[in-house]
Amino acid sequence: MDCRAGTAAAEWEDLRHHGDADLVPGALDFAVNVRGSQPPAWLRDRIAARVADLGGYPGGDDDEAAVAAVAARHGVGGDRVLLLGGASEGFHLLAGHAARNSLRAAVVHPSFTEPELELRRAGVAVDRVLLPEPFRLDPALVPVSAGLVVVGNPTNPTSVLHPRDTLAALCREGRVTVVDEAFCDVVDDEAGHTLAGRDLPGLVVLRSLTKTWAVAGLRVGYAVGDPEVLADLAAHRPHWPLGTLQLEAIRACVGPEADGHLAAITAQVRAERGEMVTRLRSAGITVAVEPEAPFVLVRTPAGVDPEEFRRGLLRRGVVPRRCDTFPGLDATYLRLAVRPGTMVDELVRAWRAQAEGE
Repeated sequence: MDCRAGTAAAEWEDLRHHGDADLVPGALDFAVNVRGSQPPAWLRDRIAARVADLGGYPGGDDDEAAVAAVAARHGVGGDRVLLLGGASEGFHLLAGHAARNSLRAAVVHPSFTEPELELRRAGVAVDRVLLPEPFRLDPALVPVSAGLVVVGNPTNPTSVLHPRDTLAALCREGRVTVVDEAFCDVVDDEAGHTLAGRDLPGLVVLRSLTKTWAVAGLRVGYAVGDPEVLADLAAHRPHWPLGTLQLEAIRACVGPEADGHLAAITAQVRAERGEMVTRLRSAGITVAVEPEAPFVLVRTPAGVDPEEFRRGLLRRGVVPRRCDTFPGLDATYLRLAVRPGTMVDELVRAWRAQAEGE
């Protein structure tokens, strides 16, 4: 057997791994970064009201209205907006763009693995830029030869929020710079960190709406950026890429009705994250870096088998997100979604019991 083939297959599976794969019925979910189990009532009502329209083809006025809503949200023209079936579709389309244009890619890690997976599927050569803890980006680390660069902000799973100017420094003529802002809508001072709306060459900002608004099952998101790049992505899609309910959800989640709800969600994330970090540290749990997103990167106790420790938490009914599937991290890291205090208390109890071998 070719050991190299086995290693490549295992690495491929690691890139495909997502937190929902580890979920156990009835266990406490700290693995998936979706806020709540269902959309808020006002959003459910907006979506449900369009079910009667499913007999007609999507698009037309709905598409224009959703584009206009996103454009208004970020202060750009409609030619700088591309609606997506989740940010994952954006990664797929961008991989195709890189392949068609023979671009070499650089992916900043540790980060969400889907972009690298899509690039490799498309046959694109990928260089990994591995950031050591505390996982802060230096643009000089990115190869000059990279024609496409992917970076998360805030970065999943590290919860690091990079300065806007640091990411802007990656943009240059002849390069596509992809900034994954899937969680940027609920960070402190979103306006001071997002690159969405900035007129920079080759910039493509990807936004997901599935996490904050609990519509992961609907697959909704969008891209904001360089109109030439977005036009190329759009040209390689099938007709009717988004359905009526998806278009309505996008329009609703970036519209004025959502603003007040988003402010409340952001405040809740901030409060729960602060309380959670305090509780974790009080229990002797190592928080790897100061978190700035709706999840926290922690370390397993020193001197224990980290994989056995994670399995022990699973047996005790707590599901963290394993991090050894992220390039640049190993099994001693775990990602914990920000959750309310009662859930954190249960996590701490299970953690202590497992650490003490009870």
